[in-house]
Amino acid sequence: MSELSEEIRQMQEAARTFADKEVEPVAQALHLAEAEIPDDLLQKLCDLGIFGLTAPEEVGGLDMGNLAAAVVTEELSRAWFSVGALPARNWALIEILLRNGTAEQKQRFLPDLISGRKQAAHSGTEPEAGSDAANIKTTAVKDADHYILNGTKLWCTHARRAEVISCFVRTSKDHKHAGISLLLIEKPRGEFPGPEFTAQKLNTVGYHGMHSYQLFFDNLKVPVANLVGGVEGLAFRQLMATYEFARMQFAFRCIGLAQAAFDKARDYAATRVQFGKTINSFQAVRFKLADMSTGIEAARQLGYMVARKLDRGERADLEAGQLKLFAAEMAQKVCQEAVQIHGGMGFAVETAVNRYWRDSGLLTIGEGTSEIQREVIARRLVEERG
Repeated sequence: MSELSEEIRQMQEAARTFADKEVEPVAQALHLAEAEIPDDLLQKLCDLGIFGLTAPEEVGGLDMGNLAAAVVTEELSRAWFSVGALPARNWALIEILLRNGTAEQKQRFLPDLISGRKQAAHSGTEPEAGSDAANIKTTAVKDADHYILNGTKLWCTHARRAEVISCFVRTSKDHKHAGISLLLIEKPRGEFPGPEFTAQKLNTVGYHGMHSYQLFFDNLKVPVANLVGGVEGLAFRQLMATYEFARMQFAFRCIGLAQAAFDKARDYAATRVQFGKTINSFQAVRFKLADMSTGIEAARQLGYMVARKLDRGERADLEAGQLKLFAAEMAQKVCQEAVQIHGGMGFAVETAVNRYWRDSGLLTIGEGTSEIQREVIARRLVEERG
């Protein structure tokens, strides 16, 4: 079934209205300026309750589940891919703390993460640890009531704005997966409190608004109380439990981006005149639009299925991997076709379809490359299901 409940439809409509009125009118200018998502826009998302969308009511959330997160993500991403990514880090850390946090950690961090008063970021990737997530080198050595961090991280998105960064660290050299722990690094919003903690912005062709950073730790002290769960060596398992949701949410960012590209291409094809008629009269363009629309709807329906499985508490790692793989490659193709339909104007940076095209470069890399998704899918199909 693809029908949405009345409650979720209302949230979808609220997100769509917000995206159309508040996000879309400023997205292109902010993208071209390579500016961060403005604080006032972030605050309006907080006011809508978006950051607490998936959290249970007993901890101050809206308790609307994964399907609600999916449709809200699509609407926000349709206006600007970067804004669709904004709630994801809070949602993920909230889930990690609900599943694994100590009572003190839940009390200390959850209220501000759920309200959005504090922003989260995640730091896992390193120069030699991308798809091989267990190959991290950043160390955390216990010293009385603190851990001492040393190492370098890559691609920590939203790091400057975040007040809480969940960080993959190695607490034991004797074990690969079981030697990894998750620490919560607290920092002021908008600052890197060097010299123990410094950062360098990574320049990208797209995905502006959610800037990514390389982080440098030089004897940074982090309280032992910030070890998620209070036990070392559990981070790999703690994070793996969130991968299904993360891939589902990323897929709906892809779907929202693809929908935006399709809408712009369809509208342009209806007004662009060549050889005395609009280009949507030509079969070559009509067939592109047909294929684009079909791919988007197929990804959306697969995504609804995955979200519903997660809401029922069912395992969906295979389906989430399939969804992320299909949605990412579909959206990348749709954005390319939107540029093609626009012709030369699609190559102009001032056009929205050029922004979609630039943002789409991330899709088959972020949240697990297409190659890794295929490996995970094949492993489940061949090795586990025999």
